Amino acid sequence: MVTSSFSWYCLLGTPAEEEHVRNSALLQRAKRSWVWNQFFVLEEYTGLEPLYIGKLHSDMDKGDGSIKYILTGEGAGTTFTIDDSTGDIHAIQRLDREVKAQYILRAQARNRLTDRPLEPESEFIVKIQDINDNEPRFLDGPYQATVPEMSKIGTSVIQLTATDADDPTYGNSARVVYSILEGQPYFSVDAKTGVVRVSLADMDRETRENYTVVIQAKDMGGQLGGLAGTTTINITLSDINDNPPMFDQRLYQMSIPESAPVGSVVGRIWAKDRDIGVNAEMKYSIIDGDGRDTFDISTDPTNLFGIITVKKPLNFENKPSYTLKVEGANTHLDPAFRHRGPFKDVTIVHVSIEDVDEPPQFDLPAYYVELPEDAEIGTMVKTVSARDPDAANNTVRYSIDRSSDPDKYFYIEITSGSLMTVRSLDREEVGWHNITILAMEMNNPTQIASVSVAVRVLDVNDNPPSLMHYLEAYVCENAKAGQLIQTVTAVDPDEPLGGQHFYYSLAPEAVNNPNFTLKDNQDNTAWILTRRGGWSQQDQTVFYLPIFISDGEQPVQSSTSTLTIRVCSCDQEGNVMSCNAEAYSLPASLSRGALIAILACIFVLLVMILLMLSLRTHRKKPYLCDEEENVHENIVRYDDEGGGEEDTEAFDIAAMWNPREAHHHLGKMRQDMLPEIESLSRYVPQACVMGGGSGDSNVHGYVLAKLLEADMDPCAPPYDSLQTYAYEGEGSVAESLSSLQSGTSNTDHEYDYLNDWGPRFKKLAEMYGVLETNSPPLW
Repeated sequence: MVTSSFSWYCLLGTPAEEEHVRNSALLQRAKRSWVWNQFFVLEEYTGLEPLYIGKLHSDMDKGDGSIKYILTGEGAGTTFTIDDSTGDIHAIQRLDREVKAQYILRAQARNRLTDRPLEPESEFIVKIQDINDNEPRFLDGPYQATVPEMSKIGTSVIQLTATDADDPTYGNSARVVYSILEGQPYFSVDAKTGVVRVSLADMDRETRENYTVVIQAKDMGGQLGGLAGTTTINITLSDINDNPPMFDQRLYQMSIPESAPVGSVVGRIWAKDRDIGVNAEMKYSIIDGDGRDTFDISTDPTNLFGIITVKKPLNFENKPSYTLKVEGANTHLDPAFRHRGPFKDVTIVHVSIEDVDEPPQFDLPAYYVELPEDAEIGTMVKTVSARDPDAANNTVRYSIDRSSDPDKYFYIEITSGSLMTVRSLDREEVGWHNITILAMEMNNPTQIASVSVAVRVLDVNDNPPSLMHYLEAYVCENAKAGQLIQTVTAVDPDEPLGGQHFYYSLAPEAVNNPNFTLKDNQDNTAWILTRRGGWSQQDQTVFYLPIFISDGEQPVQSSTSTLTIRVCSCDQEGNVMSCNAEAYSLPASLSRGALIAILACIFVLLVMILLMLSLRTHRKKPYLCDEEENVHENIVRYDDEGGGEEDTEAFDIAAMWNPREAHHHLGKMRQDMLPEIESLSRYVPQACVMGGGSGDSNVHGYVLAKLLEADMDPCAPPYDSLQTYAYEGEGSVAESLSSLQSGTSNTDHEYDYLNDWGPRFKKLAEMYGVLETNSPPLW
């Protein structure tokens, strides 16, 4: 294997020096065992020609141009170029170390004709050498800093750091020195570390709070020609509690009306403090004065002002003014500045009370009265008293707020304030009366005061007890003697102090009844028990049992309540099945279809009966040939108006309701005028009508004549007609029902005979109260 080698020639400098290097290269050859693989070139070359970096030469290069040099790697072809015939390397772009400090390149010699490599590829580095082309920079500026006021000299405020992009390992390009351009004599800066410190003692925030400091950083160790950068620091002195508070007034004058309620603000005071924030926060207190118990002071939400408020009600007539000694003190103290104290101040506050026309005042804030409910009307309940608190002491008049006593149970005497009853009280209706009494000044009606009077109505035993809820019970038909059928309880609206005590018994009229008895359980309940067995709804369905109840208070109140007891059918467990007398009922197993069929049959039967009655009526309809002749009465016409039943001159009333006695009064005839009798029938002979010598025969003849007429007349109806007469026939068991005879008798009528007339007269007998019924007993 043939060993060959590259020769590297490096030039650092200007193009004028480049020719000298070329000539020296012919005399000196660098073996690859040397440090040949690094080139150094200065940054920021500003010449017009490409910057010569070095030369690449192969031992196999005979100078005939058969070898071609190739350059590859970082920046090859763009930043660096190589002459493929001579091997000269140039930089064709401006180099900046702060952008890229070195480039790694690879070089190789090849046969120009065959492009075969003649040497193995070798790697070399081009390093960019630094020049001072970057000034120091404060990357975080401008800066804000705070230092407490009154800080000592040398107190650190802030540390600054300037950054220089130049190479710190090459020369002094990155060596920075700090200095202060503005801000003396208050602050200084350390040249090496950049620490800003206080350089003036006792700087007071209250005198000056903000400072502006300008700091410079210069490279090349601060030497002439170095580059510099500046920044600004805004320094604020923070507050400390180094100033005591002070009231701006030694005496405060305040006033407030005497009507101001408790909690009202009288005024505010302020102990000024030159400090700020928590160092200016205050706490106020009343340390002395005759108003310590009447007024109070507190700090407002900002903790700066003192707020004076009313602690107790004011009264101009009692005390027209007050004096307060108020202290204001800082709440946050700095131990380092206690020697500047004390950090508190004192002032005097004079409070004047303004006179106000006040409403009347009652001697008590509220009244309570107990009154029995049986108090008589006009009973004095309570006497209230109010007076005008002002110096004028005006007269007071009293009244009742009617909204508190809408039913007007009470009345108050306008001048004395005596409260009286005007209506009867009832605890069970209204147990409490809350009355509002108004007091008004005579000279100023707008000044009105009110007070509440609570009247409790005390209970009096004025209500009788009565049964509660259970006013109806039942007894089973299969009940035995001594069986419990109901437990009864009484209620009483009264509320005695010892509780309710009720006593039960049967009413006197029911004590010996054979059906039920009562047992008082002595616990405000009673049992209703049976005395016998064998109950039956067929015998009696309802029993009424009067129960006598009394209470144990004085005066004793009692009442009688009636318990309704029904006889019911029950099952074996005593559950009620029916409480009515049972009639025939259909079997429970009948279906709905069977019931519908039965109802349909009943409906068809009813229709058939109605149809038969209608046909029968049509068959009996009379055929009248001459309606004018179908007359069955005589018209007796007189020329004057009759006198009713009082008029007995026209005819004999007694003969009409009792023909058998008519012959005794034949001689009594009407004298004022003779009747004109017109027969309604043309077929009745006058002799038949007038024949006979007695009233009995006249009527009898008249009836026979009418009967004969009906038999002989072919147009007469074939059915009986209703004839109206003044008396009932002898064949009736009721005899005459006419009221005409009642006028002749002064005796009371007895209607017991109506019961003998049969079922048709049952309703009439019931109306006259003579129906004989077998009504069951009440118990």
